Amino acid sequence: MRMDASARRAARLAAVQALYQMEHSGASTADVLEDFRAGKLPRETEATYTDAEGDAELFKVLVEKAVERQATLDRAIARHLSKGWRLDRLDAVARAILRAGAAELEQRGDIPVAVVIDEYVEIAHSFFEGPEPGFVNATLDACAKDLRGGGIGA
Repeated sequence: MRMDASARRAARLAAVQALYQMEHSGASTADVLEDFRAGKLPRETEATYTDAEGDAELFKVLVEKAVERQATLDRAIARHLSKGWRLDRLDAVARAILRAGAAELEQRGDIPVAVVIDEYVEIAHSFFEGPEPGFVNATLDACAKDLRGGGIGA
């Protein structure tokens, strides 16, 4: 794996952890950006599969845009949940994965849809052993059609 791919992977994982932290502890965007700069994100956990330094630019875009555009991104995600499900009923980690993935789909048109989806499915696999990775795959693919005008083939 090239270094830039490892750095992007670390940034994505750190963004998911940051969004989770922000939701649960009330940390601000500035707090998590500082944690990232200080090397505190991504955190070393059983779920961490890379120790590469993260891509600071990608991390910043993912966190800032997931927060700034949360209402729009949440609507895009919610449109593709099963009937009767609401975003607030999802596990907080799954919600953070979907928000980071949706932010990347919307903001980083230079990164192919399939790459974005695969990366967040891998992150989901690192946290979940059940159906969640498949759910992340299907939901982000559907969101890609809304956010970029195309799914996996885009």
